[in-house]
Amino acid sequence: MLFDRLKRFLIVLEGAELGSPTAFSPGQAVVGRVVLELAAAARCGTLRLRALGAARVHWTESRSAGSSTAYTQSYTEEVEYLSHSDTLLAPPDNGEVTVLQAGRHEFPFTFQLPETLATSFEGKHGSVRYWVKAKLHRPWATVKKVKKEFTVIEPIDINTPALLAPQAGAKEKLARAWYCNRGQVSVTAKIDRKGYTPGEVIPIFAEIDNCTNRAVVPKAAIIQTQTFIARGTKKQKKSVVTSIVGDSIAAGKREVWHGRALKIPPVGPSILQCRIIQVEYSLKVCVDIPGTSKLLLELPLVIGTIPLHPFGSRTSSVSSQYSVTLDWLSSIPEQPEAPPEYSEVVPSPTVEQSLAPPCRSELGAVLEGPFFAYIQEFRFRPPPLYSEIDPNPPSDGIRPRCMTC
Repeated sequence: MLFDRLKRFLIVLEGAELGSPTAFSPGQAVVGRVVLELAAAARCGTLRLRALGAARVHWTESRSAGSSTAYTQSYTEEVEYLSHSDTLLAPPDNGEVTVLQAGRHEFPFTFQLPETLATSFEGKHGSVRYWVKAKLHRPWATVKKVKKEFTVIEPIDINTPALLAPQAGAKEKLARAWYCNRGQVSVTAKIDRKGYTPGEVIPIFAEIDNCTNRAVVPKAAIIQTQTFIARGTKKQKKSVVTSIVGDSIAAGKREVWHGRALKIPPVGPSILQCRIIQVEYSLKVCVDIPGTSKLLLELPLVIGTIPLHPFGSRTSSVSSQYSVTLDWLSSIPEQPEAPPEYSEVVPSPTVEQSLAPPCRSELGAVLEGPFFAYIQEFRFRPPPLYSEIDPNPPSDGIRPRCMTC
C-alpha cells in the first residue's frame, strides 16, 4: 500500500520552519510547499491543493410554543473570504500513473490573499479561520489529507485623526433606597485617544463626586464585546479584559484620578469590517453605590495593530509605517556648558569643523526608516578675551573720513 510507504506528508508555509508565527496580512502572497517523503517507490495519482477562509457563526435558542411544547431555533451564517485551488501533481497526458521514487519530494505553491480579509478569530458562537488543505489521490486507494491553518491579521493603524481624538464623557445618578433620596453621584472621565495597541497603558483622568451619605467605590475596566449576527438576529458575549479598583470615597468627598494607569494585556485587535462577527472594546468607569445600581460611564476604544508613531503624527499615510529610534537625543545636555578659554580651544589656526548632517553609515541603527530627525548642534568659536588695546590700530596714512560728506 502507498500509505505504508508514506513516511511524511505535511504542508510547510514560508517562515514557519524558523519558529516565526505563520501570520499574514490581506493582499500578501502565501508561499509554501507540500512535503511528501516515501520509504519506497510508490504510484501516485494527483496532488491537489486548496486554500480556504471563512467566517462562520452558529448558536441555538430554546423557545416555547405553549405549556407543553418547546422547540430549538438554530441560527447559522457564513461569509467566504478566500477560495483558491491548484493542482501540484497531475497524471501524464497518456493516462499512466506517476511513479515517485523513494525519498523526499517537495511541491511548491503560492497564492495571493485578497485585499479585504477579516482578522482570524475564535469565539463562543463563531470564528474566522484560514487554512490550506492538500489531498493525495491514488487509484483504488483512500485519499490522504493534510491540513495547515494560518493566521490573518487585518492592519489597523491608530495614527489616524479618528483614533487619535480624545474621548470624554460625564454621567450622574441619584441614589435612592426605599423611596428615600440619598444624594447624587457624578463621574466625568477622559482618555487622550481612542486607539491603542496591546501592551500600552491607558492614562485615565476622572473626577468622582460622592454627594450621598454612604461611601462609594470607583472602578475602571476594559470590556470586550463579541457580536454574532445570523438571519437578522444578534447574539452578544461580553467579558472583562482587565480592571482596576480605586480607593473608597467617603460620603460628601471627591476623588480625582490624575492619569490612573490601566495596561492593556495581549488581546486580539478589533474586528469592525466583518458582516457577521464584530469584536469591539470599551473603557467603562463605574461607581459602586450601596443599595442601588451602579453608575456606568462608557468610552469607546479601538485595539489596533500599528502602534502610535513616536512623534504622535495624526496622519497615517507614510509616517506610521516606520519607526525612529530617539535614544541618541538623550546624549544632548539640557543646559549648555560654560565656554572654555580661547587659548584652550584655538591654540593655532584650525579648519572649521563641518556642520553638515551625518550620513546614514555613520548613524548605524539610529536611522530605521527613510525619514529621520537630525538636531544640528552649532559650535562657534568663543570670542577673544576683552582688551582695551586695539589689536588692529588704524594706519597713520589714512585720512579720517568726514561723516558729513
